[in-house]
Amino acid sequence: MVNADNRAKAQALTKDRTRDWRKAMSDHVAYGLLVYTALQIFVTVKALADGSSGLLPYLALIVLVAGIIPVCRWFEKRWAVLSDAEAINPAHAPAFRRDVAALWAMAVGLPFGLTLIFKMLLAFT
Repeated sequence: MVNADNRAKAQALTKDRTRDWRKAMSDHVAYGLLVYTALQIFVTVKALADGSSGLLPYLALIVLVAGIIPVCRWFEKRWAVLSDAEAINPAHAPAFRRDVAALWAMAVGLPFGLTLIFKMLLAFT
């Protein structure tokens, strides 16, 4: 009897906690931007500062962060246009997971890729 009650409560919670794809993507974009910016500060700017002096590393940080914002906005905009009914449709789960994976691959991978490119360019000069 206790298990049946627990199962009923779990099912009720699941129905009430329907995932809103719009809010979930907005959250991922916000956290992705934070992670991307932190990695840019600690990885790319450090590599640039080792190879040059002055304001160049900080200017590069501003340009790289400003350049990523439109891309993140694109991810968010794709999901923001959903209607209320579409926003909770579980059929969108595969597309959502694909977009989230691409967003996080970019947020984590791009700072390291840019650092590698900068180090290669500094090695040739």
